[in-house]
Amino acid sequence: MDDMELLTIEEVAERLRVPVLTIRWLRQEGRFAPAIKVGRRLVWDAHDLVAWVRANREKEVA
Repeated sequence: MDDMELLTIEEVAERLRVPVLTIRWLRQEGRFAPAIKVGRRLVWDAHDLVAWVRANREKEVA
């Protein structure tokens, strides 16, 4: 698995500086980066998280 870094929901929330409940809500709404199910836990590939953040950046106003 090349250099894949898997993050727990707590680590994702910490990196984005939002509550875990916000991540859960965004997932429920289908508006968040895809998770990977490992057993009963969900984890996120750090690369997918970065891509999601870039895709959700506000457009610059001239």
